[in-house]
Amino acid sequence: MPPPKKYLKLEPSRAPAGLAERIDAFIAYLNLERGLSFNTQSAYQNDLDACAAFLAEKRGVKSWLDASADDATAWLHALRDNGMSAASSARKLTSLRVFARHLVRDQLRPDDFTELISMPKLPRRIPGTLSEAEMGKILSAPTGGSALAVRDRAILELFYSSGLRASELSTLTIPQINLDDGFLRVFGKGSKERVVPIGGKAIEALRVYLDAARPGFVRTGKTGAEVFLSKRGTAISRKTLWVLVTQYARRAGLEKKVKPHLLRHSFATHLLGGGADLRAIQEMLGHASLATTQIYTAVESKRLIDQHAQFHPRNKG
Repeated sequence: MPPPKKYLKLEPSRAPAGLAERIDAFIAYLNLERGLSFNTQSAYQNDLDACAAFLAEKRGVKSWLDASADDATAWLHALRDNGMSAASSARKLTSLRVFARHLVRDQLRPDDFTELISMPKLPRRIPGTLSEAEMGKILSAPTGGSALAVRDRAILELFYSSGLRASELSTLTIPQINLDDGFLRVFGKGSKERVVPIGGKAIEALRVYLDAARPGFVRTGKTGAEVFLSKRGTAISRKTLWVLVTQYARRAGLEKKVKPHLLRHSFATHLLGGGADLRAIQEMLGHASLATTQIYTAVESKRLIDQHAQFHPRNKG
């Protein structure tokens, strides 16, 4: 079972009258039946509220029963005209599609009014990554023996060792970790469970943190079972993780923008470069589709091409 979480509930939809009620019912379905995270529910609600506001104001739509493919297409065109990227528009269309199918499933509409709408064409983007040398510099950036330095070393080692998302690391609890056997259980998107190995360096850093540093962060009445704690004794936030990674990258002398997800990309790319099986990497990352993981093969191919261009004698002018 997933670890217990603090209950968070979204505010009611701010969509115009006649459209808000169905959005609220859909969010309740995502929460109670699908078990999606608060952040995912919030993203759906924001997308649908924005769509509803446009349909009501610009298209005169008063009920989701009246919404048509032309209305939805007009919304997408408005997003594009306002400068929204294809990726963001595609995500918003996905939110509307899931909602439209829910209306059909609940027999509130006979048809899916988004079915024939084409998804905005997305450019194939190769994820950024760090070299092993750059990664080593970041891992060495927290210096000294203070509780904060010990904590931050463990955080960075675990990010790189296990490829966790920032949300997964911030909510990781002590019962999820098995240092003796070298693995942890992660509850990722949609509360899906996966088992992820922990490398030797990360195990060592975690042992030191749990034994010597974490007790100093514990505050009565505030501290739960989360592994990584803030100075206040509460679970460290995703925002704090973002700030920490960015700060240590600067301290390491890296000029590129480094965020927690870049450590996840580096984890996957370095595993693939070392000969790991793509299916194994998919399982460790928690990707639902192998196609999502295959983007890292493009990263590795680009690295090989760059190496060839730099070092092969026939490429030198």
